[in-house]
Amino acid sequence: KLVPSSASPQTWLRILHKNPQEGLCSKPIQLGSLVSGFNHYTMISTISRGAIVLACISACAAFSTTGVSSFVGKATQLRPASQRRNCNKIAPLCAATGLSNAYKPLWKNEWTSRESVQKTNLQAGDKVGILFLNLGGPESLDEVEDFLYNLFNDEDIIRLPAPIKPLQGYIARWIASRRAPNSRHAYESIGGGSPIVSLTSDQGDKLSEELAKIGVDAKVYIGMRYWYPFTEEAVDKILEDDINRLVILPLYPQYSISTTGSSIRLLDMIMNDDPKQWDPRKIDHTVVPDWFDHPGYVATQAKLISKELAAYGDSPDQVKVMFSAHGVPESYVAAGDPYKGQIEKCAEMIMQEVNREHPGKFDYTLCFQSRVGPVKWLEPYTDDVLNQLGESGLKNLVVVPLSFVSEHVETLEEIDQEYREVAEEAGISNFMRVPALNSDPLFIETLVDLTMTALKKPALRVGETLDLYQKTDRMPGYPWEFGITRAAEQVNGRLAMLGIAGLAVAQVWKSGHCPSIDGPSLVGKEPFCAFLSRDGWAWLFDLLFN
Repeated sequence: KLVPSSASPQTWLRILHKNPQEGLCSKPIQLGSLVSGFNHYTMISTISRGAIVLACISACAAFSTTGVSSFVGKATQLRPASQRRNCNKIAPLCAATGLSNAYKPLWKNEWTSRESVQKTNLQAGDKVGILFLNLGGPESLDEVEDFLYNLFNDEDIIRLPAPIKPLQGYIARWIASRRAPNSRHAYESIGGGSPIVSLTSDQGDKLSEELAKIGVDAKVYIGMRYWYPFTEEAVDKILEDDINRLVILPLYPQYSISTTGSSIRLLDMIMNDDPKQWDPRKIDHTVVPDWFDHPGYVATQAKLISKELAAYGDSPDQVKVMFSAHGVPESYVAAGDPYKGQIEKCAEMIMQEVNREHPGKFDYTLCFQSRVGPVKWLEPYTDDVLNQLGESGLKNLVVVPLSFVSEHVETLEEIDQEYREVAEEAGISNFMRVPALNSDPLFIETLVDLTMTALKKPALRVGETLDLYQKTDRMPGYPWEFGITRAAEQVNGRLAMLGIAGLAVAQVWKSGHCPSIDGPSLVGKEPFCAFLSRDGWAWLFDLLFN
């Protein structure tokens, strides 16, 4: 579409905001990059490059008396660091710098006064809601199997080939019943249920308290994907409370098809079922899709890790940091899931912050846990890395649950019990685990900043989030299929159907006639038979030409 010349700076920002790969960054943007963005999104195909440059200069002059630099300044304020991605693709001056000094004052100081709240364009009478999205977990042993059924019945967790997709519920029930005994034992070992709901509720309460201190009256809703309180329940409460400004905040720092993507896809279906109710003029919603590189999140993780490493400040070679993140099938990453890249970048940024505070340089490694099923997941696996570290003679290990912000079965049982046992058997005598963020005050400050920044910047809708992060409606199939490739299996299936049809044609053609049948039919014969037999065609030609 062609953007009118009277478009506001915010309109241009919405255009550039559509693609995080080509979005705005924390440093000034070169004019050539700005022109490239305009040309790409407005599809100006009949205007020369020189005319576009002149138009951009005129537009910038119209935005502010100080011209281009002033426009860039506005753009910088409206583009949070949590949305920066692959800045080197835009311009040399737009390279990301980790914990940029330009962003730190915004994060630490901008939301400390009531006057600063005016920057979010909140109006008197606005009802602000914050929707936390998380996985959920059973709170009693009797709920374990049903929770597992909901988990495996999600197409973003187990993707079946199209011919057997209608059997997803039966397969999910079968898997859940088989895994339930071991899962019950795991939950029993951590007190009989998952603490994730209570911990998430505490995070929400503390976020509301901190927002109230700066004059923002906001209510936090909890939407769990696979157990109570379900996302659908939270949505119903949001509508009942007449919320008109909604921030959707997944409690997954890194974006994945199987976590944030699954919850956002569910919300997209809910909103599409009732578009009138979710009209943006009635409920202005925005999504925070990921925040793995937020300075507050990085600083909180670094603080907790540094506390465990304090005893090794003078001898960093005596200890190693191991980040253990939840795994996903490799097929997801091959289909474009950004999770692996975000996890790797996140670990790197955290360790840069850790080593900035210590005279020595602590080494680290990254691995993945919680794999399920026979398919290949992201490697290296956590248990394999523990054995390798033990064989190398390492005695002191600090384990960091990277993709978890609350304690639950993956941290309290899988890491604290299963992997601790693996580490001890491998010869690692001092196994230390960094706690999850839970309600750490610095992490709550991070949630405040994420919320306020989301209210301030141009909205990113649920549908737009799927467009940005999941480029195609056809998500990766779960690779439980025979044959070498999916394409080969499709060809095999089509050949088989052609063979069956050919056999039927040959049998009818060879006999030359079809048996008569009782009841109304085409010339007293089976329609299929009549269509393929000689006497059927003879009847048709006789009807047409005689």
